Amino acid sequence: MKLSLSLQQSFQSPALVLKRAYLKKIVETSLRHIDTQSDCEIGIACVNNDESHKLNLEYRGKDKPTNVLSFPSDLPDEMAQVLDSFPIGDLVICIPVVLLEAQEQNKTPLAHFTHMLVHGTLHLMGYDHETSEADAEEMEALEIEILAKLGFDNPYLEQA
Repeated sequence: MKLSLSLQQSFQSPALVLKRAYLKKIVETSLRHIDTQSDCEIGIACVNNDESHKLNLEYRGKDKPTNVLSFPSDLPDEMAQVLDSFPIGDLVICIPVVLLEAQEQNKTPLAHFTHMLVHGTLHLMGYDHETSEADAEEMEALEIEILAKLGFDNPYLEQA
């Protein structure tokens, strides 16, 4: 599997310096863990509160910024088969929300950002935690396994 990653950083913070190679490693590890074999493309945008709020309201009807929004590709399967590389979709990650949640949850900014990137990638691949408890448990278990491969603790345990 080969991954093509586009990155837009309209918001940056010295508390969370992101390198393309690191982001690619996280997404590749996530995709390999769920046995994705085909070459893929993903877009990642790091945004501020205003942009996240606007998109969250427009696409989810929620009047606030959020940590990560996932926009899966809607290409039909037959189109995906003729492409050299399948676009799995785009992620929009709100850096100020991620930083605030990391502080509230006593996590490092990098650990929480990594969790949100894994979480969003799984959403792009069709995993969901809002439709049923079983789906939520499956998605959380995958996140924990992937993050462990990346050297991070279980994000769902209470941090001291």
